[in-house]
Amino acid sequence: MTAITMAGMSNMSSLYPTSHQFVQRKGVYLKPDAARILIRPFDISDDHHASRIIARVMERSEVDVEALVVEMLQHFGDRVQRVREFWMTRFHSVKARRLTDRPLSENRKLVIGAHFTQEYALESAALFNPSMVWHPDQSGLPEGSRRYILSLRATGEGHLSSTVFRSGVIHRDLAIELDPCSNYVTLPVPSSPLFDRSLFARKLAETKNANGRARELIDELGETFTMTQLEWQTQRMLVSTRRDDVACRNACEAVLSLARANYRIEYTSDTGLSERIIFPHSPSEKNGIEDSRFVEFLDDDGSRRYYATYTAFDGQLILPQLLETADFLRFDISTLNGPQATNKGLALFPRKVNGQYAMLGRQDDENLFLMYSDSVHFWYHRKLILRPAEPWEFVKVGNCGSPIETPRGWLVITHGVGPNRHYSIGAALLDLDDPSVVIARLKEPLLTPIEGERRGYVPNVVYSCGGQVFNEHLILPYAMSDYASTFAVIGLQPLLELLDQHRI
Repeated sequence: MTAITMAGMSNMSSLYPTSHQFVQRKGVYLKPDAARILIRPFDISDDHHASRIIARVMERSEVDVEALVVEMLQHFGDRVQRVREFWMTRFHSVKARRLTDRPLSENRKLVIGAHFTQEYALESAALFNPSMVWHPDQSGLPEGSRRYILSLRATGEGHLSSTVFRSGVIHRDLAIELDPCSNYVTLPVPSSPLFDRSLFARKLAETKNANGRARELIDELGETFTMTQLEWQTQRMLVSTRRDDVACRNACEAVLSLARANYRIEYTSDTGLSERIIFPHSPSEKNGIEDSRFVEFLDDDGSRRYYATYTAFDGQLILPQLLETADFLRFDISTLNGPQATNKGLALFPRKVNGQYAMLGRQDDENLFLMYSDSVHFWYHRKLILRPAEPWEFVKVGNCGSPIETPRGWLVITHGVGPNRHYSIGAALLDLDDPSVVIARLKEPLLTPIEGERRGYVPNVVYSCGGQVFNEHLILPYAMSDYASTFAVIGLQPLLELLDQHRI
C-alpha cells in the first residue's frame, strides 16, 4: 500500500482549502421559520368521502354551526390573513358534492369550506438556495447603499418547495441589513394571461402529444386568446366528435396542459414582499418549484425586466420553467421549450450576446454547456464549455446563477461535487464576445462548507443561485447544507487576479 506523502499532496489541488483572505463570511443568517404558514386547499379526491363530510356539517343545527364559526375564527383567524374569504372560496369549489341544493347560511358555507382547507408551514424544513437581484425601488436610501431582493427556496411538509422573497439593504461599508419579515404569507390571485397564438402553436409543436387535431383546435382561435376561450373551444371540439375519438381527446388534453403551465399570478401593492410566494400552481409543478435563478435583464431597447429560470417537479419529471416580472407584483410563468430545455440549473445571461439570448445549462447532469437562441422560450443547440477537472468537482460541475459581466469577461460562479457528495463553490471567466471561450477557471474552490455549515438536510453543501457586484465586491448569498442561508462578501479584484493566475 502506497502512502500519500505531503510532497505528493502539494501537487494536487486542495479539496477543502482554508478561506481565501478576500472571502469574508458576514454572519447574517436566514433560517427556516415554522411559524410562517399559508392556507391552501385540503383536497379530498374521493367524491363520496367529500359528500359525507358535507353531510355531517349539514346535520348540525344553525346554533351549533354559528358557535363553530366563532371557535374557528378564534383558533385560526389571527394566523393567516383573509381566512374567511378563503373558506368561502373553498366552499364554492366543493359545493357540487352536496347531496341537496337547499339554501345555506354564510356560517354553514364557512364551516364546509374550512373542512377542505389546511395550514401549510411552507419553510418548516428549509430556507435555502438564494438568488439576489437589485430591487426596482432604490428610493429613500442612505448615500452609497443599495436595496436588494433575495429569492429563496422554501421547503415544508412532504418536501414541497416554493419560492419566497426577502429584501434588505447593503450599505457602503458592506454591512448587510435584512428587512423585517412579515408573519403572514399570502397566496397570489391567479389570472389568465393573453396567449399569443403563434407562440402557443410553436410551443405546442414541441410537446409529445401534439397532433393534427391539436393544430386544428388552435387554428380556430384568434391571434390572441384567453384561457376561457381555449376551454370553450376544446369543449366545442369534444362535443362535435365521437366519444371514441382518442386522437381528439389527446389533442384537447395536450393543449390544455400546455396552457395550464403558462399562467399569470398577481399581488396587490399593499402586500409586502416577504408575504409573496410563488407556490406550485400548474400540474407540472405539483411536487415543487425549485432553485429560482433570478437575473435583471437589459433588453436591446434599454428596458429592464427580471427573469428567473426554475425547476418544476411533478413527482416524476423535472421541467425547466421561465418566470418574468417587472415589479415583483405580477409574475408571468411559461414553459421553456426545445431539446436543450432540460434538466436543472439553467441560468440566463443578463443581456443578449451577439444579438441572441444566451443561457448556461447542465443538460447531462455532469458538464456545463452554453446555448444561444433568438427566443427566450426556445432552446435547440448547446456547446460544451466546462467539464469537471479537479477532484472537488469530479462528480459534476454547474453554475451558481447567471454570469456577471466584468471588464475582464463573464464571471461565472460555479459549483462542483466531489468525494462523499461534498459541494464547493468555484469560479470561471468566459470571453465577453464569445462566452464559449473559457479564459480561466479556479483550480481550488472559492468557498467550501466550514464546520458550522456542514450540518443540515443535505450535509456538506454550499450552493448559490446568484449574487451581485457592489462596491468592487461580489455579494454572494449561499445555502448551507440545504437548510439555511447566509452571505459571503468576496473582493472582486483579488478574485479576478486569482483567475488570471489560472488562465487556460
